[in-house]
Amino acid sequence: MYLGQEFHIAGDWFIIHFTENNGMAFGMELAGEYGKLALSVFRIIAVAGIGWYMNQMIKANAHYLLISAMAFIFAGALGNIIDSAFYGMLFSSSEFQLAQLFPPGGGYSSFLHGKVVDMFYFPVLKGFFPQWVPFWGGEYFVFFRPVFNVADTAISVGVGLIILFQSVIFKQPVVAEETPAPQSGSDTVS
Repeated sequence: MYLGQEFHIAGDWFIIHFTENNGMAFGMELAGEYGKLALSVFRIIAVAGIGWYMNQMIKANAHYLLISAMAFIFAGALGNIIDSAFYGMLFSSSEFQLAQLFPPGGGYSSFLHGKVVDMFYFPVLKGFFPQWVPFWGGEYFVFFRPVFNVADTAISVGVGLIILFQSVIFKQPVVAEETPAPQSGSDTVS
């Protein structure tokens, strides 16, 4: 696919839209080559930390929902790292042309400098804000605007599980209070 190409799967509300994300969530990025490298190294350190933490949680018999949520986050983060690390080495640029796998001159970037491919687009609701809405009155809006991928979904599911089930996952164990044992002999009335 070329950058911006899309296929309508279910009308205008489920679209496969090919785009590349240069940096972090919602298109934010650190500037320049060193910024991209710093982001990639940070991602690798974060995934290693999440993996270590998951290992500790399993050893400590943490709640299965917490382990599952962290596994989703780990898998999503690892997927985005793999995409960022290798996509640019394997494919040619997709701007104004179809991306080519294993191009003769090599990919469009080097190790850890690639982009992350996003493709799912769900513009469920479109329209204009009413004029009376402060700041945005009369402006066009699209809900749900972000374009995302399977790895982003896994991260969101993991975070969502932690938020939704935090009272179950982080439940404090109930400590039974000790009741004093009845004393014999001296306190009894005859």
